[in-house]
Amino acid sequence: MKKPYYIDYPQESYEGQMHRYRCALCKVETTTINGKHEGHLPDCEYRIRMEKQGYDCTGSCVEPASHDTDDFD
Repeated sequence: MKKPYYIDYPQESYEGQMHRYRCALCKVETTTINGKHEGHLPDCEYRIRMEKQGYDCTGSCVEPASHDTDDFD
């Protein structure tokens, strides 16, 4: 099965940053995940669960999107 994007994973905000979120399970930032399974780490519980349910997952998360941004809003 394939959906256009996947956003039903548990999320948490970065402490002290109002508009920055990440997966609560693998800690990858939502802008890196970008609605795709490939954005989660290969050992992320959410990604593993979705793969077992038959959803397509290929590739892996290699570099966070925030590598060139500051840590403050």
